[in-house]
Amino acid sequence: MYPSPVQVSDNGYEIPKGAVPGMRVPARVIADQELMVQISRDQSLQQLVNVATLPGVWGQAIGMPDMHEGYGFPVGGVAATLMPDGVISPGGIGFDINCGVRLLASRLTRAQVADHLETFVHELSRSIPTGYGRHGRLELSVEELDRVLGEGCPYVIGTLGLGLPEDLECIEASGSLPAADPSKVSLRAKQRGRDQLGTLGGGNHFLEVQEVETIFDAQAAGAFGLFEGQMTVLIHTGSRGLGHQVCTDAVRTMDSSLGRFGIELPDRQLACAPLSSPEGRDYFAAMCAAANFAWSNRQVLAHRARMVAARTLGDCGEPRLELVYDVAHNIAKLEEHEGRRLCVHRKGATRAFGPGNPELPPRYRSVGQPVFVPGSMGTRSFVLAGLAGSEKVSFASCCHGSGRALSRHAAKRRVEGHIVRRELESQGIVVRCPSNAELAEEAPMAYKDVERVVDVVARAGIARKVARLRPWGVLKG
Repeated sequence: MYPSPVQVSDNGYEIPKGAVPGMRVPARVIADQELMVQISRDQSLQQLVNVATLPGVWGQAIGMPDMHEGYGFPVGGVAATLMPDGVISPGGIGFDINCGVRLLASRLTRAQVADHLETFVHELSRSIPTGYGRHGRLELSVEELDRVLGEGCPYVIGTLGLGLPEDLECIEASGSLPAADPSKVSLRAKQRGRDQLGTLGGGNHFLEVQEVETIFDAQAAGAFGLFEGQMTVLIHTGSRGLGHQVCTDAVRTMDSSLGRFGIELPDRQLACAPLSSPEGRDYFAAMCAAANFAWSNRQVLAHRARMVAARTLGDCGEPRLELVYDVAHNIAKLEEHEGRRLCVHRKGATRAFGPGNPELPPRYRSVGQPVFVPGSMGTRSFVLAGLAGSEKVSFASCCHGSGRALSRHAAKRRVEGHIVRRELESQGIVVRCPSNAELAEEAPMAYKDVERVVDVVARAGIARKVARLRPWGVLKG
């Protein structure tokens, strides 16, 4: 067991290094008192302490304000390991590799699209397959799938013609990690992903049609192309069955090799290997390929959303949907922090680079990276901008959502799906979800208060608020 965390600031709690045998670094949680109470209700703090024991872990193991229990790492967990021999842990990335968020912005307002909104959401539901195990309308050949895995969005846009060349500038890593190696992705993973490109999936994955309700930072909003009353589309999904299988394969391989590396773990779900080892390099290459697949998946979904908008909203004005940004929140990246080469694990956490970072598109370099913090159905979502101080606070990482306050089973015990549907519709939100059980699992009351989570992030110096988005329509599996 871990000792009680000590409050070290208004927005920070810490379990110091050495408080538990084997800890190599402190375990720090970015949260206020109320969020800390919620976080303490599950095993996520114990998991964060376990992360602090990993070989090569550097600085501190960090929990975001939306942290909750996950596999190995808590969801909302960030940890960096020192290269070249620090470990990489599949549990620190997650099964849905490069689950992430993409925001598209229109030039249209609520007043312009009001009479067409229900049609727009309905046609999106017809064009975008949702739900667990659902197949897409794009079935790739073996060669095409390997090119998606190896090249990512540049191939999907340049060769398959699904998107605009200018999209690449506004996707993290331009939608392509060069370390990807399709040969390191198992046949089983490829079979699971071959016909899932352009699918949303189930669980907490969603597509929302939203309105920019409030602008907090006019300069950053202007750089991002956002204005009050504007219609936006937020897409949240990842690498689907392919990424799940890549993680499953790697956990099995690394678990069987722990003895050879002399690694002892408090939890076998943290199975890992030095990144310099064959097992570490193979997993990293496969993870990068799955990340390319996920970016490509969101690219195809964005292309379909654009086609639906052109078809259903053309009479309202200019229906073009422009890409604001696309950022991953289940990934490991090799980055320089304070002069050290680190492998930064972000599980349920998103990158949040501050102004001036050379990896940002020129148009955003003066204001910082767009960061998206989705709420849950019926609650607001937020657009933030990364701050320079995030480097020291959290390895330039931010929370990825409001975070679960109830497990899926607990949520279904508390509320029925048809009641959630009725409540959403009473707020004027168009809902397209074939499963009432899915609606119950993802009910707003199952999540932490997104406004509180975002306020903590801002006070901690990670990212500042730019805009608040209100849902108009929800598409779920």
